[in-house]
Amino acid sequence: MTTASKISADKGLTTRMFMTGLFLVVLYAVFGAILWAVFRNFVILFVIIFGVLFLQYWFSDKIALWGMRGRIVTPEQAPQLHGAVDRLCALADMPKPRVAIADTDMPNAFATGRSPKAAVVCATAGLIRRLDEPELEAVLAHEISHVAHRDVAIMTIASSLGVLAGLLTRVMLFSTMFGGGGRGRGTQAGGQLVVLEMMVMLASIVVYAVSFLLTRALSRYRELAADRSGALLIGRPSLLASALVKITGEIGRIPSRDLRRAEPFNAFFFTPAVTQQRGPNGGGLTLSALFSTHPSLERRLAQLSELEAQMNHPH
Repeated sequence: MTTASKISADKGLTTRMFMTGLFLVVLYAVFGAILWAVFRNFVILFVIIFGVLFLQYWFSDKIALWGMRGRIVTPEQAPQLHGAVDRLCALADMPKPRVAIADTDMPNAFATGRSPKAAVVCATAGLIRRLDEPELEAVLAHEISHVAHRDVAIMTIASSLGVLAGLLTRVMLFSTMFGGGGRGRGTQAGGQLVVLEMMVMLASIVVYAVSFLLTRALSRYRELAADRSGALLIGRPSLLASALVKITGEIGRIPSRDLRRAEPFNAFFFTPAVTQQRGPNGGGLTLSALFSTHPSLERRLAQLSELEAQMNHPH
């Protein structure tokens, strides 16, 4: 089997990223109108929307590393990790991202950063301990594919909107609960303000829900795209499948407390920090599948098995 010389663009992923971006523009406009209805102040509107978006976008790598207790490592500190990333970047003909290790026993990996030149690929200490070198390289190939596809940036922007809408929903909920609109005002004016607060809260919930579903849908597809590209890059889909099965099994042994702490990063992980229940098949649209950040384990393994067969028997 041969390896790919580059990570080619995934047309399906590119289309989905473009459509997600369009929906996000509309949602940001709606959310801006909601904030205007609440504050009636352009300065506050600008600071909230563009301030949070700027911080999330520009410092996403630092926020992710801080949240996962990750640290940038040098080739002297992590020669195995750097060696694997060097080989993969040479195969992919792309700039080398910074390399980091997260000090947690949970086996996982993620890529973050606003662009390929500002990217970070991070593996956890638990992942490095549990995988052999070819399996570790397969997982890193998956993460490098995310960097090459530039899908991390749009996921960051999409999640920023969800954070903003969720915060505004909580603010309006507490305002309504504690009577922030009706005290010290006329009955009619107070009642109108309460109605406005309820409408703003409902609109914020809708924005949050739509951005949540958009993020989940894009996240599931981008994981399949990274599986494909990573497997083609190393030329051994079976290695990625082996790593996926091993990591999923090991995550089931991690304490629930540690999994809950890592849940906010699930959309960026190689595999989600949850105990996965393996069913008889990976098909069907269920509520859990709709809300999941990743496709089912069965679907990912089926795709890798199909790729392995195609590469072994091209005709």
